[in-house]
Amino acid sequence: MDMKEAEKATARLLEIMDTLRRECPWDREQTFDTLRNNTIEETYELADAITDKNMDGIKEELGDLLLHIAFYSKLGEEQGAFDYTDVANAVCDKLIYRHPHVYGDIHADTPEEVKQNWEELKLRKKKRKSGTLGGVPVSLPSMVKAFRIGEKAAATGFDWQRREDVWEKVREELHEVDAEIEAKDKEHLTDEMGDLFFALVNACRLYGIDPEAALERTNKKFIRRFNYMEQQAADSGISLHDMSLEQMEEHWQAAKKFE
Repeated sequence: MDMKEAEKATARLLEIMDTLRRECPWDREQTFDTLRNNTIEETYELADAITDKNMDGIKEELGDLLLHIAFYSKLGEEQGAFDYTDVANAVCDKLIYRHPHVYGDIHADTPEEVKQNWEELKLRKKKRKSGTLGGVPVSLPSMVKAFRIGEKAAATGFDWQRREDVWEKVREELHEVDAEIEAKDKEHLTDEMGDLFFALVNACRLYGIDPEAALERTNKKFIRRFNYMEQQAADSGISLHDMSLEQMEEHWQAAKKFE
């Protein structure tokens, strides 16, 4: 990367942001609160581009997120709270502090050791009254949040001794789901379904699988197969509503062969 070009591009972005805040009616009206949902949407669009391995899309969505960082920094500057330089320096200081195996005399030879040191340093630095799990953002999607909770708990040693043992927990939760189905207790069934999801997310963590990415792959696979089945029905001059389950299954299996 050409550092001078990177500095010029950053300066250009910040100058454009200044101009937009002065001269654009829409940009002048924005606040931290009005931008929040847009930022979340942009983050998901980046996640989609990454999942699709779309490098042009990743570049575009990173630019959109960078714009949001510049925008929030401008808002902070206008309120006298912080500016872009403060934001950049803060993350630089944080990275140096949390990488003592690079900038200090701590040894960490594996990614797992780095991650454990990272979590310990975060707790030590922030001295959270809420403890180990206090740093998990409330607004995270539930599956991502469950994964982060499991990671943070595991960093303290609260984890299965062998990853294979997690399946006993999964089976236990599945048995409890079955019991609540028999009892026809929707409130308790909701709790047990949540426990089952949580156990499965922890299983993903222990086996090095991103549960969000895994589920999204299944979502896309289902959409492909369902669209194929629907198209086959349309080509036959009928709708899915007019097909039997046996006919649907036949087209479904045919869709699998094309993958």
